[in-house]
Amino acid sequence: MRSIWKGSIAFGLVNVPVKVYSATEDHDIKFRQVHAKDNGRIRYRRVCEECGEVVDYADIARAYESDDGRMVVITDDDLANLPEERDHEIAVLEFVPAGDLDPMLFDRSYFLEPATKSIKSYVLLAKTLADTDRVAIVHFTLRNKTRLAALRVKDFSKRDVMMVHTLLWPDEIRDPDFPALDTKVEIKPAELKMAGQVVESMADDFDPDRYHDTYQEQLHELIAAKLEGDEAFTPEERPAELDATEDVSDLLAKLEASVKKRSAANKEPAKKAPAKKAAAKKTPAKKAPTKKAAAK
Repeated sequence: MRSIWKGSIAFGLVNVPVKVYSATEDHDIKFRQVHAKDNGRIRYRRVCEECGEVVDYADIARAYESDDGRMVVITDDDLANLPEERDHEIAVLEFVPAGDLDPMLFDRSYFLEPATKSIKSYVLLAKTLADTDRVAIVHFTLRNKTRLAALRVKDFSKRDVMMVHTLLWPDEIRDPDFPALDTKVEIKPAELKMAGQVVESMADDFDPDRYHDTYQEQLHELIAAKLEGDEAFTPEERPAELDATEDVSDLLAKLEASVKKRSAANKEPAKKAPAKKAAAKKTPAKKAPTKKAAAK
């Protein structure tokens, strides 16, 4: 991994030098746009609407257009001279209980690595966060944008690694104005009890390794088959769309059936390997090599 930012955490009178790394990467397959007739790559030309000339990327500037149509160019030097941009400091604003943060606020995740050989201050802050079960609300500037973020510690391979999760600003959260939810709905005790039984029948500890991106797996299979001149999957009938006017008077019966179905599934002996959906193919398809996406 390559660091994308260097600075320090300001923790009271203590500074903790750190390097910042992107913690996630996209594993989705990337497609290219081509001409359907001959598979030629599609290229886009940057054309100035004022003079009609094709503009080199080096000659393109960023600008802001005011409400009255005036255009003002903002250079890299302009941005670099902003006070916030010059400040390479992750300032701790407060420490809050870990449970106070709504997951809706989370944006991107980053790893923090000690930037010096003396890591005592890093370890001290990490241990303090872990022992108090709190996260630090911090403020810093990254990639020309002021960020509000949550600083916390997470165990990776028996190492306490500090992480920063950038947070959305309050005005970036939309208000879900759904008038339908103002309708008074009567929930019968039997329905609530049965719904609770459905939840209990499906309750488990969360293990992300238990789940896989089946769409991407099938997409790899499709591409591998197409490269072999074959077809990976046969057309299937699409599931019926949900009818918004469907009668829910039998809701209790459906909940009871869900519990019975889940109970029966739990009684079945565990399989050694998860069953894969059979795909209609002319010849066995080879797996396409997976390209690892570069860290953001």
